Amino acid sequence: MMRRGSAILLFALAWVHAVSAHESRPAYLELRETEPATFDVLWKVPARGGAMRLGIDVLFPPDAEILGEPRSFFAGDAHVRRWRVRHLHSFEGHPISIEGLPATRTDALVRIIRLNGVTQTTRATPDAPAFVIEASPKGWQTAATYFPLGVEHILLGVDHLLFVLGLLLLVEGRLMLLKTITSFTVAHSITLALSTFAIVRIPEPPLNAAIALSILFLGPEIIRKQRGQSSLTIRRPWMVAFLFGLLHGIGFSSGLAVTGLPRTEIPSALLFFNLGVEAGQLAFVGVALLAVQAIRTLELDRPKWTTRIPAYLIGSLGAFWTIQRIALLAAGL
Repeated sequence: MMRRGSAILLFALAWVHAVSAHESRPAYLELRETEPATFDVLWKVPARGGAMRLGIDVLFPPDAEILGEPRSFFAGDAHVRRWRVRHLHSFEGHPISIEGLPATRTDALVRIIRLNGVTQTTRATPDAPAFVIEASPKGWQTAATYFPLGVEHILLGVDHLLFVLGLLLLVEGRLMLLKTITSFTVAHSITLALSTFAIVRIPEPPLNAAIALSILFLGPEIIRKQRGQSSLTIRRPWMVAFLFGLLHGIGFSSGLAVTGLPRTEIPSALLFFNLGVEAGQLAFVGVALLAVQAIRTLELDRPKWTTRIPAYLIGSLGAFWTIQRIALLAAGL
């Protein structure tokens, strides 16, 4: 247990440092062709507090013609703008870029619906902020867009991963580990789907506070286990993983909910996004277990008090995030 705790402590510190400033909510651009060479544009950008939006925008080719005045408004956690644009060649082969994206750490999901019903799905990233409308888009583009988005969403979600690390400290044995991870997966898959379809909706501030509280909850439970005590959480960690996994699943949906995807797009986007989340989660667990095995192989002697550091780290971060997020909730941010 001591070597496992030390490995997980080092792993957690490295991961928190690496991903401490990530904006996980993507922007969303929809171009819908309503008549030859003319498109209705929908542009949604993550926003905070109903007044502050991310400083990115759509940059069309110089020969594109803007038709009428754009209409802008805030809706929930997004700034929405609608307008019409015309281009002689329907933008085919002419790059469209997201201005300001390289200076951020977010992405922009892009969906183009042509007059003939052909749909193209792609993603603009800080490293590749431009895209081209294709005459014959590939059928696998939805998978190529949403699967990596799901992987990134889980691997850059420090609070979600710290909860998983806490579960690893509570679990003994491969069978119990399998049951616990499977339980967490099933739970967050259920609420991810329900939240994406807007069947279940929890405002982001109280949701984030509840997720932080779930991390805080694990700290004392890990200490009880180290002292040889018992509790329902220690005996059946899969139950706790399922209950809190329901909350975390709604948190995962923030990667899709802000986009307001058309209902025809949601099933395939949800499937590949969720597969990406699962792949990223399994990769994280695998690397954590490899770190544990590496520490065991080194057979280093450490003072007994070091076994409690991971529990205090998880509990302290959970407490800090809980207080911070409740304060933001009370301030109405």
